[in-house]
Amino acid sequence: MKAFIVDRYGKKHPMRLGEMPEPGLRDDDVLIEIHAAGLNVLDSKIKSGAFKLILPYGMPLVLGHDVAGVVTRVGSRVRQFKVGDEVYSRVPDRRIGTFAQFIAVNENDVAPKPRNITMEEAASIPLVGLTVWQALVETADLKKAQKVFIQAGSGGVGTFAIQLARHLGATVATTTSSANSDLVKRLGADVVIDYRKDDFEKVLQNYDVVLHSQDAAALQKSLRVLKPGGTLVSISGPPDPAFARGIGAPWFVRLIVRLLSAGVRKRAGRRDLKYAFLFMRASGHQLREITRLIEAGAIRPVIDRVFPFESTNEALTYIEAGRAKGKVVVKIK
Repeated sequence: MKAFIVDRYGKKHPMRLGEMPEPGLRDDDVLIEIHAAGLNVLDSKIKSGAFKLILPYGMPLVLGHDVAGVVTRVGSRVRQFKVGDEVYSRVPDRRIGTFAQFIAVNENDVAPKPRNITMEEAASIPLVGLTVWQALVETADLKKAQKVFIQAGSGGVGTFAIQLARHLGATVATTTSSANSDLVKRLGADVVIDYRKDDFEKVLQNYDVVLHSQDAAALQKSLRVLKPGGTLVSISGPPDPAFARGIGAPWFVRLIVRLLSAGVRKRAGRRDLKYAFLFMRASGHQLREITRLIEAGAIRPVIDRVFPFESTNEALTYIEAGRAKGKVVVKIK
């Protein structure tokens, strides 16, 4: 099968379009013919080697976490899907590889594709959708009438998070540029802060939840906009000990992680706040919940650009520039 291949870590080394063996099928796997694949900043970070300590991949490596496509084969123990089903998935960390024509995925990490959206739209959903679900629903337990601050509202995570928070009945604040103000308002943001003009710390106060996706300076400010008992969920770090335990990291990695997050955990504790680092996990069950919301019209995909498969390197470069409004997708079939 055709695939984009990483031969060595590095920002400046483009992926190579070449041939890879079709993935083998385990008894509880489905083989998906990939129609579209979503791109994420995570793909770029893995390619650069930023995560090689906690996710040590072997080479050659095929990147890609988001997939939408059609089931072409099923393992002997598969019960949830059949050949011909249209599906989507955020594949597990140890089995990535959606920048290719086929991928094998455990059936429990797969969900039926929402019927009312295209393959390209479906491919834009899984990673950001599961990230937001696990941050706002699972970790923060966001409730109706609570206040949530979502950083970078026009990005892939932000556009989904605003819609889910609005569906949950929360008051939503976000940051974006003035050019994207109307977009985030249409998605459901109540308070929109132009990050180029205003400091969110001076505008927001007594918030219940913050979804942090930016730098260390924004992290410290975010602690100060939360009320006592509030929750800060970070998807950009620093990782915390619970994360290290969850991935089964060796002792020295656990020690490094504990030291990296010691400062923010200490400051959070002083203010009676909860700090949690989220590195989302694959879940077909949660994707089914998201499918229902999409089919009900509560959430709609937001796509910036769709690239042809042959332009996957260009699509990843576009992601790295950090200017996408919503998600970037490659069309494979």
